[in-house]
This record gives sequence, C-alpha cells and structure tokens, in this order.
Amino acid sequence: MRRVQFFDTTLRDGEQSPGVNLSAEEKVAIALQLEKLGVHVIEAGFAASSQGDFHSVKKVGETVRQPVVVSLARAVEKDIDAAWEALKGAESPGIHIFLATSPIHRKYKLNLTKDQVMERAEFAVRHAKKYFPHVEFSTEDGGRTEKDFLCQVAARVIQAGADVLNIPDTVGFLTPQEYGDIFRHLKEEVPRIEKVKLSAHCHDDLGMATANSLAAIEAGVEQVEGTINGIGERAGNAALEEIAMALATRESHYQVETGLNLKEIAKTSRMVSKMTGMFVPGNKAVVGANAFAHESGIHQDGMLKNAATYEIMRPETVGQTDTRLVLGKHSGRHAFRDKLAAMGYTFDDQQLNQLFVRFKELTDRKKTIEDDDLVSLVEERLGDEDEIFGFDAIQLSYGNHSMPTASLRLMDHRDNRMVEEAACGSGSVDAIFHAIDRATGETMELVDYKIVSVTHGKDALGEVYVKLKRNGMEVQGRGVSTDVLEASARAYVHAVNRILHREGAQRTKSSAEPVPAP
Repeated sequence: MRRVQFFDTTLRDGEQSPGVNLSAEEKVAIALQLEKLGVHVIEAGFAASSQGDFHSVKKVGETVRQPVVVSLARAVEKDIDAAWEALKGAESPGIHIFLATSPIHRKYKLNLTKDQVMERAEFAVRHAKKYFPHVEFSTEDGGRTEKDFLCQVAARVIQAGADVLNIPDTVGFLTPQEYGDIFRHLKEEVPRIEKVKLSAHCHDDLGMATANSLAAIEAGVEQVEGTINGIGERAGNAALEEIAMALATRESHYQVETGLNLKEIAKTSRMVSKMTGMFVPGNKAVVGANAFAHESGIHQDGMLKNAATYEIMRPETVGQTDTRLVLGKHSGRHAFRDKLAAMGYTFDDQQLNQLFVRFKELTDRKKTIEDDDLVSLVEERLGDEDEIFGFDAIQLSYGNHSMPTASLRLMDHRDNRMVEEAACGSGSVDAIFHAIDRATGETMELVDYKIVSVTHGKDALGEVYVKLKRNGMEVQGRGVSTDVLEASARAYVHAVNRILHREGAQRTKSSAEPVPAP
C-alpha cells in the first residue's frame, strides 16, 4: 500500500482560531506529543509574523527530531529569510510558501496579473531552495482557481525545485468530487508532476473538510494537512484524527497506510484542547466524550452481544480506555441487568423488573445514572419481602407563614386498592409522616431521621434513613430520590412495611408453637 504522510498545522493554522494564543513552551509540548503521534511534518508557526512566533518556531525546530519542522512564509524574500533564521538549527528544516492564485484574490488582494503571480511563485521557490531541503508551495484559494492556471503555476514551481505542491480548499467551498477532480486534472496535464508530492489542505466551512481530504487521497495525493480536533480559522480545518481513523477503519477501501501511532490520538486531542482552551464537543467524531458511549437500550443490547454491532472502531485503538454504556432514560433491561451483574448483584426476573421500574422513574429526573446511584437504588429494597404498602405519589404545600400539608397516595397490596390521605405537621417531613400513618392505619414512633447525598451536583440523589419503633421492635427504612421529601416518604413507607412483616412473622411463629398440656 502507498503511504500518505500527515502535515499538522495545529501550531500555526490551529492557533489562528479566535481566542487561541499558545506560548512557546506550550507549542513545544504539543510538538513533542505530535512527534509521539507520528506526524511527518509539523508547521510550527509563521516566523516572520512576530518575534514571539519566530522564537516559537525556533524552539520547536531545536526540540523535535523525527518530523520535518516548517515555517509558513509569504512568497517574499524577507519571510523566507526569517524562516531560515528560525529553523537553520533544526534537525529537518522546511518551509511552506503560499501565494494566492484565484481570480478574486488576484484582483482584490494582490492586484497582480497571472504572469506576475507565476513569476513571484517561481522566485520564492528558487530562493527558498538555496536554504531548505524541503520546500512546499501552496496555491492559496486553489479550490477557486481556474484549473488551467493551476497547471501553469504547478509547472513553474516544479521547475523551480518545489518538493511539495499543496492545493488548498482555503474557504471550504468545494465538494469532494470537485476537489478530487483538481488533483486528477493536475496529474494528467502537468509535466513532471511525479517530481512533487501533491498535498491537500481543507477547511470546514461547509462541514466537508474530512470528506474532501479523503476524496483527495482517493485522487492520489501523498500528503494531507489539518489540525488536531479540527481547530483553525473560522469553522476550522480538517481534523487529522478523523482522517487517520477513516483510513485505518476503511483500509480495504482506501488502500493506504499512514504510519501514525493511533493510540496517541486521544492523548494528543486532550492536550490540544487543554492548552488552547477549545473544548471538544461530546459528539465529536473519534475523540468526543460520546464517541464510544451508548445509552440507547437497543444499542446497548447489541454492544453487549457483539461490540461490532454499533462500533466500527475500538476505543483502545485511539488510546481511549473503553466503551461506556451510559445508563439513562433510553437504556434497556439488558444493559441494566449487565451493569448490576458487573457490580456483583444478581436478581430474578421479578426483582429485576421491580428495580427497573424504579430505575426508569429515576432517569426521568436524572440524565446520567452513576454507580453510587445504582447502589442506593438496589440497596433501598435489597433483601426485603414483598411490599404491603407501595409508594405511589405525593403532593406538598408549604410556606413559612402557613401550615405544612402533605397529600399522598399509597397502594395497599393486601386488597389491591389505592389509599389517599392528607395531614398537617410542624414541617414538611412531619406532615408526610403523619399522612403515611393515616393512610396505613398504623402508628409508629420515629426514633431517627438522616439525609445523605449519594452523588454530587444539583441532580444528586438524596438518600434518607428513618428508624421506627413499635412494641420494642426497631427497624430502619431507606428511600432514595432526587427529591429528599419524596425520599423521606419512601423511607418511612419502607420502614412501616418492615415492621408489619416482622410483626406478622412473630404472630405466625406464636400460633405455630404447641399449647402446653393442662
């Protein structure tokens, strides 16, 4: 298979993202990580643009050993000289010269004729070849340049000694078919085109940067340019991690290799995100937090049976830890049961169904269910017998100048009927407990009451413990909910059920004991 090399411009085009300003030390750190990733060319900056950029380019060039380190330069002598001053101490120095070629740029930006553009391009390449063993020339806005003129410019810079010819889709305007056709046309029409590497550089203004880059590879380019996480001017550049994984995942289709260390992708993405302050969206391909996360019950069921049902690449390939099956409102019984089993819990179908109902109630209030939430949910009823009274609904009225009132509805499973009651109290919790006493027809003594936060955040689960006492018997009840008042009601009902079960067991035992002979 042919090799496609990767040209990373995170430190130059990526840094041109609004609000991004990397220090020399940060650029060096990112460059060293890009070297671990295995990129072939690192564009360290624009040496002639400022003293700060000159220093950064120089530091990266002196630090990095394996990749070619290049500086951007306009097609003018002083830019080329500045680039050489910055990179003459580099292990593998290079330069990236650009000059606009499209009609709109020639007329409104450069005010140059076609002949003048070609003369300047040729001069710049010849001057750069005096110093640099690696010279790349870019036709800025090449995607909107006449194809015949592109061929003329290409022929001139090849003759001048260019090593790489880059045709960028500078404004992200082209479709994949159009962009690929440019390279096919150059290959057919430009003499000695085989003397240079053809390179693709795409922007994402219409969301097609990755697709266009892949189309260029199919058309025969030997280098692809982009940034980590797709950062860059306006809507950004082609995301190199997306291109790399497309080539690796669809290797049988593209028939190319990259030589990248794919396991470094996630680490590189995190570093760039942290140092630029540009956070990666959760739904970002390859490196987003949700790239290997599944919440849909149908998807989770498929993943548990065979990961290939919904994952075309493994998270380990890009250096992620593992697939996350996120328990939420879309999760199904299979994922729920599997998660509980992984946590060491085993239930029969009836118990699982009861827990699953409570789980679904919780997901309507809490987007993501954490492990601690599940532990509390399970242990709320772990080891209990069937409910006598089941909590159904609660309504509260409270004001600091009014009497707290609680209305609630319980299911009495003994005769399968709903019981509704209301009561007042000195506070909301007191009103709830009085209403439960009236609904159950039972009177209990409250010995203890505690609230504990299970997880963190505004939607954290509240776990309530109550201790009830009657006839010398003490039991503890537990309830969990994102609403601590609901959790209080559940905990009290739970404790009432426990007392009634134990009293019933005692009566059964007493009636079974033999009566002493007279």
